[in-house]
Amino acid sequence: MFGLFRAAPGWDLTALLNAAEPRASLAKRNLWLARLLEWLRHPVSRDEASTGTTLLPVLRIKHLLNVLERNPEHARAFAGVLTSIWRDVDAIGLFADVGFAPRVALWGEFVHRLRQHLLPRTADTTDLAELFDLLFPEQADEQWLLALDDELLQRLSHVLLGQARNKAWQAPMLSGLTTLVSTVRASGLSATLRRRMSADLLANQPFEQLASACDDMVDALRAGDADKTGQALQYLRALLEACRAAAATIPDHLEAHGVSVEIVFALEQMQARIERIEALLICLVAEQPQRELARLLASLVRVVHERRSITQLFSSHYSLLARKVAERSAETGEHYITRDRADYGHMLKHAAGGGAIIVGTTFAKFTVIAIGMSAFWTGFWAGANYAMSFLIIHLLHWTVATKQPAMTAPAMAQKLEHIERDADLQSFVDEVANLLRSQFAGILGNLAVVAPVVLGVQLLSSLLFGSPLVGEKSAHYVLHSLTLLGPSALYAAFTGVLLFASSMVAGWFENWFVLHRLESAIAWNPAIIARLGASRAQRWAKWWRDNVSGIAANVSLGMMLGLVPVLLDFIGLPLDVRHVTLSTGQLAAAVGALGTDIFRLADFWWCVAGIAVTGILNLSVSFYLALKVALRSRGIRLADRARVSSAIWRRLREQPRSFLLPPKASSDASPPAS
Repeated sequence: MFGLFRAAPGWDLTALLNAAEPRASLAKRNLWLARLLEWLRHPVSRDEASTGTTLLPVLRIKHLLNVLERNPEHARAFAGVLTSIWRDVDAIGLFADVGFAPRVALWGEFVHRLRQHLLPRTADTTDLAELFDLLFPEQADEQWLLALDDELLQRLSHVLLGQARNKAWQAPMLSGLTTLVSTVRASGLSATLRRRMSADLLANQPFEQLASACDDMVDALRAGDADKTGQALQYLRALLEACRAAAATIPDHLEAHGVSVEIVFALEQMQARIERIEALLICLVAEQPQRELARLLASLVRVVHERRSITQLFSSHYSLLARKVAERSAETGEHYITRDRADYGHMLKHAAGGGAIIVGTTFAKFTVIAIGMSAFWTGFWAGANYAMSFLIIHLLHWTVATKQPAMTAPAMAQKLEHIERDADLQSFVDEVANLLRSQFAGILGNLAVVAPVVLGVQLLSSLLFGSPLVGEKSAHYVLHSLTLLGPSALYAAFTGVLLFASSMVAGWFENWFVLHRLESAIAWNPAIIARLGASRAQRWAKWWRDNVSGIAANVSLGMMLGLVPVLLDFIGLPLDVRHVTLSTGQLAAAVGALGTDIFRLADFWWCVAGIAVTGILNLSVSFYLALKVALRSRGIRLADRARVSSAIWRRLREQPRSFLLPPKASSDASPPAS
């Protein structure tokens, strides 16, 4: 759609100048201007193509000015078209609206950008902001506008204005300035932003004074009073700086009290408007404004293209939320990292407890499948089974090993911020060893309990009732589904994605809980206090603050494991889940159903291999995704990956035991990085 005017490549400068008609309809004049700018930027010969996207328009503008200076008739028509367009269009929106969302709402802006990508634009418009998209459709336009030198700008100004010092161009800029100041004032006084700014910086009421200061500035400019203009400009700029300083305190509040992308978006919109006000002020008070106008035009081109990008919208506005989610996961992740023998022993015990609960989960899953419900309800109740099991494990403070990586990765990302010195790097390697050792303990504790207990239940059922709880038909299905020769590796990696997603849900939900001050609401709401009593309300508030993340993580993970495969299969993506602890329980149930003869089957050993691969992929995929998000949200880029890798490999060669077992004495353990 941005190449709308390339359909007429035969247009040359002579034809364009002959077609310049100041009395034509506005749509035709707009179309003529768009074709002129298209001629500036697009080469018609191989020599021009080699000139470059920045230099070619500059050269063509020089050629255009040479022609106009030699042909007064063409110059009058050229200037007449441009001045008539400026007279007949509404230019206020170009300065006050371009680059800004019409509403301070992230999803409204998303819909607007999507519409820009999908729908063509028209030259039949009186809105210069809308026409601007057609006039400057390429990002390279910013570069050649900045490349125009002062001589070219002076010559272009002379062609357009002649010897007259006409300042009619200032009128829409002054109106745009007033509009921008009004919007900034309204945003700064809105409860959404005002309550999150520093009270000390708002004490002098900078936002309240903006409107009157702007009116004084505009009146002085229109009156041509240089002294009053200087004084009004100085005062207005001081107020803008005070507003900017107050707005800069909002991210600190969000860091402490929870992040909202809507608030971040509103803040960035306000800050961008303050920058636009500054740019307009520079143009309005400059003695020779041509250079500043070119810079303003180039900046408008840049923001237009930034605003077209849907990817840029979400990547910029979700970065702070991603960091906050990662930080909240990091706080939780610290509890999953063992650093000495005592921690290691606690991890084994907690993982053993988690494995005991998964025994019940395993048999409940077989029961859900045996009932034979529809696919959706089978997935729903399977998910409810997982969610309930994970929730019980969480409330008993036990552990499921596969949840650890997504939680521990943000904690590791924090350590990567400080590895400049060798001592800091060694401290990070210590944490890597601690993390891997913790993962080993978690898996060992889970599997060491779930496999023998499931097998024992199967054997006990055979002794008491004459048949195992899980029969031979289900056992053969397990051998068929868990084998490494099938898609188990793909399913295990997909499960790692779901494990990561649950950690993000947990962080987001905890951030939402903190942002909306629900802990305070539970503790101090009169109705809740009347029902529970003051002391119990306080305890409930603390309990929810401590457990909201875990509840969200476990419930979301369980329901995703059950429902996501069903929903994906409905749209033709036959993906399933493979969880290492659940898969081990299922294979143990198959052993209990088929007896010792199963050890002679190659399918059994392929399933054992499949479970090993499942464990590796569950852990590595979720850890990788969580670490990547944590690093990106913090802006960390590992420039010296080789240095980190070599340090880890050196530790592996010199102290391989440290990656599997705790140090012999707690004093041997290196202190964690601060």
